[in-house]
Amino acid sequence: MNEMAVNGSSDAQFLQRYSRQTAFPGIGRDGQRRLAAARALLIGSGALGTAIAEMLVRAGLGFLRIVDRDRVELSNLPRQSLFDERDAADAMPKAAAAAKRLRQINSSAEIEPLCADVQPDSITGLLEGIDLVLDGTDNIEARYVINRACARAGVPWIYGGVIQAAGMSMTVLPGDTPCFRCVFPEQPPPGSSVTCATAGVIVPAVHVTAAVEVSEALKLLTGQRQLVRRGLFCFDMWRGIWETEALLDEPDPNCPDCSARNG
Repeated sequence: MNEMAVNGSSDAQFLQRYSRQTAFPGIGRDGQRRLAAARALLIGSGALGTAIAEMLVRAGLGFLRIVDRDRVELSNLPRQSLFDERDAADAMPKAAAAAKRLRQINSSAEIEPLCADVQPDSITGLLEGIDLVLDGTDNIEARYVINRACARAGVPWIYGGVIQAAGMSMTVLPGDTPCFRCVFPEQPPPGSSVTCATAGVIVPAVHVTAAVEVSEALKLLTGQRQLVRRGLFCFDMWRGIWETEALLDEPDPNCPDCSARNG
């Protein structure tokens, strides 16, 4: 990477902006430059997705592709941090509204908003040129689509889910760690899972889940794969429970998604 310019800024400005992160030994200057060159795909820009997007862009991610089919509504505003009342009044596409705000936060970041649904026949194109996928969705069906596509393409992804005051997250490294389907082999029938709309959610649980996802993303995007959490992290903020469930050391040899990568 050019020492004199990073994403359109002089090297001095770049280092000044991220001085608190580069002072952290876990990232340093080399890690910060790697982050500026990294490309991530965020699927979903609701409560979880907006928190993830803001953290990554503030941290200095170079490129973020945001995919979401929905529009901003008034009921989104208590927990979806990138939107405001004007976005809701105009029924702005969430991906576009998020991109507008993110560009104001960090003009050096390249943001690509796509108002689209994620389907098995469309996700392959979304993965082109991507280093990492982050889960900001609110439905289980999309996660099985993400998992299979990432397994086939060999692209790491980070699962995150939140409901009421509880959340969980898991990092999937294709060919190395168990995938989402290794852990949850049976996909529930469509519409059978509870959602935030039916069960509710509180903002602190959203942001903790997002923070866990982004922490894992920073490890991967700065080249520290060996530090990634290997397990399913679960918490319940209302009951004060924090735990990591141990998983298999390797992918399940009978998993159809992991097998698809090898086929």
